[in-house]
Amino acid sequence: MILDKETPDNYHKGRGAQFNPHNRFAKNDYVKEHDEGIDEWQEEDQKTTFIFGKSKSIVNKVDSPDVGMLYSLNPYQGCEHGCTYCYARNAHEYWGFSAGLDFERKIIVKTDAPVLFKKFLERKGWNASVISLSGNTDCYQPAERRFKITRQLLEIALTYKQPIGMITKNALILRDLDILQEMAKLNLCMVYVSINSLNEKLRSKMEPRTTTAKQRLKIVEELSKAGIPMGVMVAPLVPGLSDHEIPMILKTIANCGAIAAGYTVVRLNGAIGGIFEDWLRKNYPDRFEKVWHMIQSCHGGNVNDSRFGNRMRGDGNIAQLIRDSFKLHCRLNHLNEKKIELNSGLFKIPQAQLGLF
Repeated sequence: MILDKETPDNYHKGRGAQFNPHNRFAKNDYVKEHDEGIDEWQEEDQKTTFIFGKSKSIVNKVDSPDVGMLYSLNPYQGCEHGCTYCYARNAHEYWGFSAGLDFERKIIVKTDAPVLFKKFLERKGWNASVISLSGNTDCYQPAERRFKITRQLLEIALTYKQPIGMITKNALILRDLDILQEMAKLNLCMVYVSINSLNEKLRSKMEPRTTTAKQRLKIVEELSKAGIPMGVMVAPLVPGLSDHEIPMILKTIANCGAIAAGYTVVRLNGAIGGIFEDWLRKNYPDRFEKVWHMIQSCHGGNVNDSRFGNRMRGDGNIAQLIRDSFKLHCRLNHLNEKKIELNSGLFKIPQAQLGLF
């Protein structure tokens, strides 16, 4: 991670959040007010820890009408990528943790996900609607290299001919090119890569443990060449930091083989507001006021608007400029000209599984 001279010496290098905000569901909050006189105070372990537990289900129905998915599947809760703006941070509070550093350092690993996935697919009446991997946290985050749960889920999807949508910002997805290519031959998968900036200095601060933009472009190029339909989510765009990159990002991804693109404007709901504000003050003190006010201008004077339809794109002049620029450059680069419909008609429970009933 690249730090500027004005970055505080006590900055948590390699982490997005710089503190643990209070969990809104917790009754008590523990803080360190003074260094002196507290001999028993123990600083938190900076290393990532993995937590294993049993889940009742693994596929969730998505009721939000503006997120572009009907069902989501997340093999991990929490994410070591550490993106400062991540909306999934708030969900970590339901598990008893903080949305800040806990989200990046305490990763819940759902080792029973493959068994639960099979059980879900074998439900009576399942119509093989598209299921999205990484609807909440990245299914190819660093933990996947060790636990390989996502690969197991893809193997099951291919066996059952279950259509899958995916979004990631980790080049580890290239490991599973063999499975994805077989699924693509049957029109069973589409992959999106998240790229909100081509500026490596900004990326390393805002998304400290993610792969570089160069590597993400490699994902688009290699999967596209392998026949897998590719899209890019330019998300979230941060006014005053990354919104000016729209033309270059869209031109670059089109040249790499992407056929679709979408975007969101950053919104800072729940605990994310304080996390992002703290990060912005520490990393960009010279432009904090400008960026913060531009974000507010996109959400009616606040940094978050929870109204469906508005929350992802924002309102106001700046949001409109972003919208117009995005549409223009999608058109110039021939993006979103073809709608991809994955094939649900091939779904079938394997005979070996049927025998169990």
